[in-house]
Amino acid sequence: MSAPQGRTVSPVAALLRVSRNRPEPAAGERCEMCAAPIGEDHQHVVNLESRTLMCGCRACYLLFTDEGARLRYRAVPDRYLRFDGLPLDARTWDELQIPVGLAFLFRNSVQERTIAFYPGPAGATESELPLDAWATIVESNPELAVLRPDVEALLVRRTAAGGSGDGRESVASCHLVPIDACYELVGRLRTLWRGFDGGQEAHAAMDAFFEHVEGRSRPAGPVPAAVDASAATVNGASTGGGAS
Repeated sequence: MSAPQGRTVSPVAALLRVSRNRPEPAAGERCEMCAAPIGEDHQHVVNLESRTLMCGCRACYLLFTDEGARLRYRAVPDRYLRFDGLPLDARTWDELQIPVGLAFLFRNSVQERTIAFYPGPAGATESELPLDAWATIVESNPELAVLRPDVEALLVRRTAAGGSGDGRESVASCHLVPIDACYELVGRLRTLWRGFDGGQEAHAAMDAFFEHVEGRSRPAGPVPAAVDASAATVNGASTGGGAS
């Protein structure tokens, strides 16, 4: 727009006029694929290459639910299972070389390996699992073959029984959960973590989170006949997909 004759418009005045006429930004969250408005309670897809989560509307989410499709993105399912009696004693846990009692494990299909993450003051720390130790666990527990690569994780929490604190008598809580739930927990703990072990607030948040997971979980049940337990290895073989 040209200035009226005889008047000079300063650059500052022009910027102020533009800013006043600029439309207000849309309120609320939007789908990161199509920019459609989405509610606070929305679903996610995983970028398999970068392992980042993307917020999605229902229509975009459904585009990536085919587990057999060779796509860059994968929809995160809303499935919670409970594994009762999984033998993760202190010795087995030590063989996995995870230094804390809380971790989530999932298979990265791009890198073809199983990875563990555990929380801390700086967020999630990544640990590549020793091949032999994890393979032994899977061979002994073929029900773990139902974990879907990239989008579901085995969430494990170990606590000392009776408050002994020596790690010799410990109990493990093992659940299959959506991967976005794990990242949500890690983000929450990062804001609350204090000192070496997290502090009272972080432990209270863990308790509340696992109470929520327990309430949503159903027993994992027997291994589907279509799932070959021998295929549930760590590297170089794919895990079988279980029914929802």
